[in-house]
Amino acid sequence: MFYGLLDLSFWGYVLAALFMTQITIASVTIYLHRHQAHRALDLHPAVSHFFRFWLWLATGMVTREWVAVHRKHHARCETSEDPHSPQVVGLNKVLWEGTELYKAEAAKADTVDRYSHGTPNDWMERRVYGAYPNRGILLMFLIDLLLFGLPGITIWAVQMAWIPFFAAGVINGIGHYWGYRNYETPDASTNIVPWGLFIGGEELHNNHHAYASSAKFSIKQWEFDLGWLYIRALAALGLARVKKVPPKAVLVPGKVKVDLDTLSAIITNRLQVMSQYASNVVQRVHREEVQKARGAYRHVLKRARASLVREDSRMTDEARRRLQSVLNDSQALQTVYEFKQQLQAIWNQRSASQEKLLQALQEWCRKAEATGIRSLVEFAQTLRSYSLQPQPV
Repeated sequence: MFYGLLDLSFWGYVLAALFMTQITIASVTIYLHRHQAHRALDLHPAVSHFFRFWLWLATGMVTREWVAVHRKHHARCETSEDPHSPQVVGLNKVLWEGTELYKAEAAKADTVDRYSHGTPNDWMERRVYGAYPNRGILLMFLIDLLLFGLPGITIWAVQMAWIPFFAAGVINGIGHYWGYRNYETPDASTNIVPWGLFIGGEELHNNHHAYASSAKFSIKQWEFDLGWLYIRALAALGLARVKKVPPKAVLVPGKVKVDLDTLSAIITNRLQVMSQYASNVVQRVHREEVQKARGAYRHVLKRARASLVREDSRMTDEARRRLQSVLNDSQALQTVYEFKQQLQAIWNQRSASQEKLLQALQEWCRKAEATGIRSLVEFAQTLRSYSLQPQPV
């Protein structure tokens, strides 16, 4: 019994640990995150309950508490009310004490009451999973000991550390501090690579904050979302139904009239539109200005690159002053930056009628094409070809 009922080799124990942690991260990303917190997909009741049971064994987390804390994170992101923002409390705090931050927020009755709507409240949740979360962890310890013997203690320790470190620490910490961004969301979320095999697609955190209700986190062709692979497998077996994925822009060749279809398509794909504007207009003009610049001003221009595309709410006063100084010295950058703000302002006019928004978009395209700035003209012409289509699953 020293090596348990299975009596595996060394690599057998390693694979067993990885297999069990993969079930855990799949339970978190598919059940807790995409299904319960954001309702991005439906799960077969048997699959849903299996994930609940496994999370009780492997983490001791209670569905309503996890969902409530996560929803509050989205609602109050990067503010003093965010349960775990490294921008507020520091990266080290979230990375190494993320579980403590989660537990502190989950203990607040008002947070759970306000943000946990729609989570399970059946007999098992009330009398077992929610009432005795630590007993599941103890049961998992006994199961590991029985199956794997003394090596099972190490396997159990790895299981217990997996979510606190990779999810509560890495994703909530590094995922809001360091990495690349496909979209300039108002928060500090980033995408992290190459962590996919460890955290099931959750590393694509900026993509998730851009499209929180999407069941699919990968956007770029080279991004890999392991959780999405699991979801597609479940869907193929009739055990899951995807409800929403990121919108996909459709460009109609020869379409030049800016109509309500164009307006709707641009608003629906506004994050992608701004991402394209940043890369195809702002950064292109910036490169041209850097090539022409000389001496110290060239260095100043290079430093301004990130600020030119950064979300206003994420800029410090000092960054704004430096940016304004650069804009004052470059008419081309001043123009494309102002057009960026004007384009964003169109879909931020929440109380405006469709007719007024359409007029604003038509005027934006007309003025952009009249600037004579090649990249801006080409972008405005591309906007005219936008159209809507049903979201593919």
